[in-house]
Amino acid sequence: MHILVLNGSPKGPYSVTLQTVNYLQAKYPAHTFDILHVGQRIAALERDFTPALTAIEKADLLLFSYPVYTFIAPCQLHRFIELLKAADMDLHGKYASQLSTSKHFYDVTAHRYIQDNCQDMGLRYIRGLSADMDDLLTDKGQKEACDFMDYLSFCVDKDHYEPFPAPLPEPVHSPVEIPAPVGATDGDVVIVTDCRPEDTQLQAMIDRFRAVLPIRTRIVNIREYPFRGGCLGCFNCAVSGKCIYTDGFDTFLREEIQATQAIIYAFTISDHSMGARFKMYDDRQFCNGHRTVTMGMPMGYLISGDYSREFNLQTIIEGRAQVGGNFLAGIATDEQDPNGEIDRLADTLVYALEHQYTPPQNFYGVGGMKIFRDLIWQMQGMMKADHKFYKEHGQYDFPQKKPGRMLAMYAVGALISNPKIKAKMGNKMTEGMLMPYKKLLDKVQKKK
Repeated sequence: MHILVLNGSPKGPYSVTLQTVNYLQAKYPAHTFDILHVGQRIAALERDFTPALTAIEKADLLLFSYPVYTFIAPCQLHRFIELLKAADMDLHGKYASQLSTSKHFYDVTAHRYIQDNCQDMGLRYIRGLSADMDDLLTDKGQKEACDFMDYLSFCVDKDHYEPFPAPLPEPVHSPVEIPAPVGATDGDVVIVTDCRPEDTQLQAMIDRFRAVLPIRTRIVNIREYPFRGGCLGCFNCAVSGKCIYTDGFDTFLREEIQATQAIIYAFTISDHSMGARFKMYDDRQFCNGHRTVTMGMPMGYLISGDYSREFNLQTIIEGRAQVGGNFLAGIATDEQDPNGEIDRLADTLVYALEHQYTPPQNFYGVGGMKIFRDLIWQMQGMMKADHKFYKEHGQYDFPQKKPGRMLAMYAVGALISNPKIKAKMGNKMTEGMLMPYKKLLDKVQKKK
């Protein structure tokens, strides 16, 4: 095969992910590997996309190679996909797959993002490889990389690929009405958006939300912010929290956005995500490392587009709130009843702020934070700011720190392992488990 590797890492040839590609290139000399550093060269490709089109034309298979940044691929690869779609190149008949490295924090949403966009362009998508950052240095990881390459060859030989989604009817979006403002009291809710002048529907949604919310709001349009580029993954911020860029975004983020009472994100769906500009904003938040600095703060979304069809984006939005410890006050879209949904979002946000409502995390939040917990514990020598934050906020909740409960479980296990004792106990174990709850309920009843 003639394989074109689309390296989405901003580090170019110094990408950790790319080393797996280099390994496969050495192990499979029968295949031709060409590498295009689209992440590192995105500014040049914005000026002239011809080199990418020429390279793609020659390829039998496009292999997207990238590190997972903030639930999806880096913003530079987002931008490349935007440019590729805008070029309107006929890609039918070509195959595509992907290879990512991460600590498996929401690698599933990153892979789905690439798959959805590949299938948009008519590419025959083959499931990719999601590896740990250190896998290639182990015998197991090397075998898995070779197994993936063999599987790719098998799928191309047999013309096997993931089925294309069934076509959907054209969506119908409802108009948004803007009522007279209710009058805003003191407070500070920031609306972060990338709204352009032509995004009239999104602007109307923002205007209605501001009109019905009885709290003062501010607009931060990230399309107007002078970003010097996307996150480079350089870890310059690991110790001090200071970004290597000199555009001041780290300070702006902390003082103008994260110091507010609540954050509302407003965007139009683009390429199954929030779009490349918003992805740059998300990636640049890595100046905060893995610290959940806004936990307890409610958040909400104003979304123009076919949100009900974007299951992967739905997972990302819920996952972001859950991992961050934020109450998701609502997601208002313009698909059916935008006026009612915007009003409900405003009402719920007011309730959350007045009652400081923060429900417990579900699997998305608990599972994601356990990955971060273990990662920062191992990397505490380098990621000092994260380590300090995790210690101060009790996020090192390792199970071995609960010896009393572990000893109790050993005792219970010994009892139920004895058939005679187990038979005598009958339902007493279940009753024993309920005793603390019975005491609590009795206490509540006595207070009435």
